[in-house]
Formats: sequence, C-alpha cells, structure tokens
Amino acid sequence: MPLEAGLLEILACPACHAPLKEEESELVCIGQDCGLAYPVRDGIPVLLVDEARRPA
Repeated sequence: MPLEAGLLEILACPACHAPLKEEESELVCIGQDCGLAYPVRDGIPVLLVDEARRPA
C-alpha cells in the first residue's frame, strides 16, 4: 500500500536524517553509510531504529 502523497517528502531517517525511499513494505534510508530499512505496518511507517532492518 503506497504512502499518502507528500508524506514521503517530509519523512527522514531517524538515525542519520537522510531521505527515505519506498520499497515494497519498507522505507529504506538512502544515506551512504546508513541504509536502514523501516517497516510499514498497516500503512503506518514505524520509524524506530530498534525496529529497523540492518543492510545486508
């Protein structure tokens, strides 16, 4: 389920403050050294570092 228009433009990674991009059911940080992937549950982004998936 895509996020509401304009919401992605104002969201940022809580760890490094870089922009996020939507991929399937996650929001992925596009920061060079970060790359955390935050889950989206029931259309709501869970922007908690403890809930994020680390890059492979």
